[in-house]
Amino acid sequence: MGNPKGFLNLRRKTCDYRPVCERVKDYKEVFTLRHDRDSEDQASRCMDCGTPFCNNGCPLGNYIPEWNDLVYNRQWKRAIELLEATNILPEVTGRVCPALCECACVLGINDDPVTIKDNELAIVEHAFKKGWIKPNPPKIRTGKKVAVIGSGPAGLSAAVNLNRMGHIVTVFEREEKIGGLMRYGIPDFKLDKKILDRRIKIWEEEGIKFKINSDIKKNSDGFDATVWACGARTPRDLKIPGRELNGIHFAMDYLVSVGTDRDLSAKGKRVVVIGGGDTGSDCVGMANRQGASCVIQLELLPKPSEDRPKHQPWPQYPFILKISSSHEEGCERKWSVLTKEFTGKRLQCIRVNNNLKEIPGSEFEIEADLVILALGFLRPEKVPAKKGLFIAGDMRRGPSLIVWALAEGKKIAEEINESLIST
Repeated sequence: MGNPKGFLNLRRKTCDYRPVCERVKDYKEVFTLRHDRDSEDQASRCMDCGTPFCNNGCPLGNYIPEWNDLVYNRQWKRAIELLEATNILPEVTGRVCPALCECACVLGINDDPVTIKDNELAIVEHAFKKGWIKPNPPKIRTGKKVAVIGSGPAGLSAAVNLNRMGHIVTVFEREEKIGGLMRYGIPDFKLDKKILDRRIKIWEEEGIKFKINSDIKKNSDGFDATVWACGARTPRDLKIPGRELNGIHFAMDYLVSVGTDRDLSAKGKRVVVIGGGDTGSDCVGMANRQGASCVIQLELLPKPSEDRPKHQPWPQYPFILKISSSHEEGCERKWSVLTKEFTGKRLQCIRVNNNLKEIPGSEFEIEADLVILALGFLRPEKVPAKKGLFIAGDMRRGPSLIVWALAEGKKIAEEINESLIST
């Protein structure tokens, strides 16, 4: 590496966040990009370790030490070439990925890990700014036609990789815009949708055809291969007494409604978000921006440790306490809480122990005008019945991360390509 003592001389520095008092007034992205010089310094913290576990931590197998070295040496153009060799959407993973790679960083054993996620984002945004990311359609077409059902990360990854291999690819999406849950499930303050539009335009110029408002039942005929990548969008419900009452909505319905004629606004309301994951956090941030009078987030599990648990040693991904930008904006978090019943504008709750057993005498009430269920997802809405179809992403592996969906799409593209060229 260019600076073998970088990790000794420099502390970890991530992207800055806009002031809370400013960002809760709009839906713009909550962070600001680092200066290139800061990214070059942070890239120098990469240790040149003998075995870079970050590669294994990343489902895409990104060439992390290599492009860190290139950034430190200000070879930004070579860095983006290496980054895009494995990842079709670094501008998305650099914003919303939980950074499994950083949890596997060797430096993280006894120090703060390298800012891999922010370095990735710096590379791709630098490349866009310089005009280096341009359409690059394949020079030769195979004549084979592939249909991709679903335009989330898995479907787009499969489509892009198959198109690069020379196949003729059409992506079918039932919604009005391309992007799947990246567009409809992630708020703008975490991922500005102009970021997706910018990349989709490039892929269109590379030859991928996008069909929106499309009925998936009619799209598999006339193609040499079909990929189903429709996600696992069946939400987990909370089937307790009073569930049928007004004002109780699934997280996706709430997030998607914003800005539409179905807007489930939280303005002036007492909001309770049930579910402590990332989607729940997104709902907290949205409710704050809509002007909720107060926001409470409930989690059934006990409060995680702030340090890596002993039973989740490096390089495993640890389940530790996360304080998101949304939590910083205003939210009361309650742990080890089981919701027993909805009664009018009240939640009947009880505390549970670490084994999720109810604690006698710990019952309490929470007043709420709007309840959002952010309890995760269970399974795909539909499962294809035809033989010979390819399935990728959450539809195959169950609810997971964007980075895993991208890896699945890449893998399925390789399998389809091998199948098509052998026939």
